[in-house]
Amino acid sequence: MNRRLSLIAALTSGLLLAACKPTTPPTPAIEGATTAETRIGDLLISAATSRETPLAGGTGPGFMSIRNAGSADDRLLSASSPMTTSVELHDVSMADGQMTMRALPEGLLIPAGGKVELATGGLHLMLIGVTEALAAGQTVPVELRFEKAGTVTVPFAVIARKAQ
Repeated sequence: MNRRLSLIAALTSGLLLAACKPTTPPTPAIEGATTAETRIGDLLISAATSRETPLAGGTGPGFMSIRNAGSADDRLLSASSPMTTSVELHDVSMADGQMTMRALPEGLLIPAGGKVELATGGLHLMLIGVTEALAAGQTVPVELRFEKAGTVTVPFAVIARKAQ
């Protein structure tokens, strides 16, 4: 029984990392996006996308670009969606040839006058426990909560996975 649980845990971890593994060097979230821009306070959110998922109950990534035109830093504190059981902020990094993914419970700094890209192979949202398989052409509403700008719902366009 313990061996079976260990195997399941190892497979799940591998699938989560594979979902975020870059197939090419990281590119801006804008690639493949056709979504509208969303403004809240001094923030402009654009190119919000996710990818197709084969099954309900699995995970999917969330990518976007956030520009802060203000003179004060802001922070993305959390995200949620009615189409998932939870949404987490994640970062992927390479160390000693090992790719690791970690949650960012402290949120994500959006510097004054700066821009943050959530893209393949780096910062991203992890849509956990999607309630239905996501298909290209669909939209996933994601509520983003910022420290200063407040809360806004952003439509994430689901795009097709690239052939690997």
